[in-house]
Amino acid sequence: MTHPEQHARPRILVANDDGIFSPGIKALALALSDVGDVVVVAPDVEQSAVGHGITIRRPLRFKHTASAGFGELPAYRVDGTPADCVVLGVHLLGRPDLVVSGINLGPNLGDDLTHSGTVAAAIEGLALGLPAIAFSQRPSDGGEYSFTAGAAYAARLAREVLERGLPPRVLLNVNFPAPPAQGVRVTRVGEHRWEDAIVTRLDPEGREYHWVAGASRAPDAHDLDTDYGAVQAGYISVTPVRLDLTARDLLDEVADYVPEV
Repeated sequence: MTHPEQHARPRILVANDDGIFSPGIKALALALSDVGDVVVVAPDVEQSAVGHGITIRRPLRFKHTASAGFGELPAYRVDGTPADCVVLGVHLLGRPDLVVSGINLGPNLGDDLTHSGTVAAAIEGLALGLPAIAFSQRPSDGGEYSFTAGAAYAARLAREVLERGLPPRVLLNVNFPAPPAQGVRVTRVGEHRWEDAIVTRLDPEGREYHWVAGASRAPDAHDLDTDYGAVQAGYISVTPVRLDLTARDLLDEVADYVPEV
């Protein structure tokens, strides 16, 4: 007697940059457990704004942890970057069907994508040939976070991506407003950026030290077609991001003036 083929549940690797004890990754991983078999691999301490760094000049520790509140879900902490977590998770635990990063404490919009550890984890998934999604959450005006609605939406979107796939070298960068969301908008990367400022102080021994600070700037803050504008207006922003930095419209122009060897 033959039996219908049993389809295995998809495997989902969850990472972040806020660390394995962040409430955002806990909410995300637990919500995704309804979609597939989840494994968590996250930094042991916060790694915000480290970008797409890979650790190559020292060994990395990869330790199972049962104290981060993930219940029965396997969870591992790494003393490295978000991208390190994805590399080790894929190579030590097996290739997943989807890499998901977040939910980040704070949005990742505009130029934030270039230094975001949350987005970097998704980019590393792309580099390994896997579909990937990054999720980030804006806090309330009082600085509080509620991940319940965002995590539920993340599970719905992850299910769609697993069924439909994503084009090669394309990830989804998703930002949640402070709840409740007004709706969903598919957006482009806006012009949001940080204008850096250096704050210089003296330590107790009179030696200088420096803090990198700055102010947020968004010239297109009211454009609902941008990620920043959509989140500002209370919408969930879903941005397809292509990992191809080539300025294709300038290839011929640059070819006209580059010197020959």
